[in-house]
Amino acid sequence: MTEIRIRVNGVAEALDVEPRVSLLDALRDHLGLTGPKKGCDQGACGACTVLADGVRINACLALAVQYADTEITTIEGIAKDGNTHPLQDAFVRHDGFQCGYCTSGQICSAVAMLREHAAGMPSAVTEPDDPGELDETEIRERMSGNLCRCGAYNGIVDAIKDVAAQGAS
Repeated sequence: MTEIRIRVNGVAEALDVEPRVSLLDALRDHLGLTGPKKGCDQGACGACTVLADGVRINACLALAVQYADTEITTIEGIAKDGNTHPLQDAFVRHDGFQCGYCTSGQICSAVAMLREHAAGMPSAVTEPDDPGELDETEIRERMSGNLCRCGAYNGIVDAIKDVAAQGAS
C-alpha cells in the first residue's frame, strides 16, 4: 500500500492505495464519489472524465499515485457556493442528457474544453494560431472523447454553445 495525499473538490485527502489502483477506483471506492462513471474502463468513452489541476483526464487510465499532490475536481465539485455551474443548468435547459450516465464526464470535459478554447488552444479542425469560433463543428470535435450512448449530442452541443455565448466557463 502507498499513502498519497490528494485534494479532491477542495478537500485534502490521505489515501492508502495499491500502486496499481486507478484514480477512478480511488475516487469511487475510497472516497465514495460516484459522479465519475466506469463506462469502458479503457479511456474510450469519457464517462470517467475529471479535472486534474483544471485539465480534463480519463480517470480510468490514470493511476491514483500519479496524481498525488494534485487538485482533482469531479462533478461533485463543479458547483460553487451552493450554486450549480452554468453548464449544469444548460444541460438541463437543453436536454443534454437522457439516462445521465455520461453526463458528469460530459460536463467536466466541457468545463475544461471551454477553458482550452478561451486560452487559444487549437483543435483538429482549427488553424494552429487561431482557435476559431466555438461553433457546432468545433464543439463536436473538442468533445469527441466523450460518448453518449443515448444520443443526446444535439442537446449537449446546444448547452455548450449557450454557456460559451454567455462567456461562462
